[in-house]
Amino acid sequence: MLPHLAPAVLVACLVAFWRDPLDVVLFVIYLGYGVALLRLARQGPEAMSAVRIADEWTAHKALVAMAVIVIVTAVLDAIVSLDFAFGDGQQARTLLTVASVVWLVIAGYAATVADNASPGNEPNTAAQDLNSSTPPSSSPGIAEDEAIARRIEDLMREQHLYRDPDLTLERLARRAGIPGRQISGALNRIHGRNISQIVNEYRVNDAKHRLVTSGDPVTAIMLESGFGTKSNFNREFLRVTGTTPSSFRRAGGA
Repeated sequence: MLPHLAPAVLVACLVAFWRDPLDVVLFVIYLGYGVALLRLARQGPEAMSAVRIADEWTAHKALVAMAVIVIVTAVLDAIVSLDFAFGDGQQARTLLTVASVVWLVIAGYAATVADNASPGNEPNTAAQDLNSSTPPSSSPGIAEDEAIARRIEDLMREQHLYRDPDLTLERLARRAGIPGRQISGALNRIHGRNISQIVNEYRVNDAKHRLVTSGDPVTAIMLESGFGTKSNFNREFLRVTGTTPSSFRRAGGA
């Protein structure tokens, strides 16, 4: 994190000793961070390896939103500077007022998503399940992809990792002893679906079994199967089975 103090220190020094290039420096800083965030976002939701698997897509949208707003901030800063340089600054006041409200709304949304999507620290017992790390391969073959898929399937079936609502790609990678990006790529190539969908399918199958073999409330089954929210549970259950949990139970699993 220390290198990110450099822009703040630079701006502080410019404010104190030499304000002439301040506008240009601010524009470059905002634009640079916005582009960097967009480059990270281009890697897809799998880049959010420390986020709950169920929240990857939401967190990814928040990342894109922040990237866009930072770039827009750079443009607005340039427009305001030009307005003060060549005009009376009246347009700048209106522009800043509107932009501040929009910026705070989007920033608040992104911060809330980031806070809600990041689970707490993993228990130390997880370290006992680590295998030796597998080095990433630049062009993994079908056999390697199938081996990775089998490894993940074994973890899901034997250790029921999908029941952890805070499961992240990062945690799954540590349990498997395989880099997260390699896991994500292999599962995409083998199953044609992303890691979030695959994990949720294990959760749905677990919930299906509980719905027809127990009289527990649907909400309790949802939580025991690893889902964190009812909306996500209902959406994924409908995607996998084509029906709702309640209808599935009434039909006896037919």
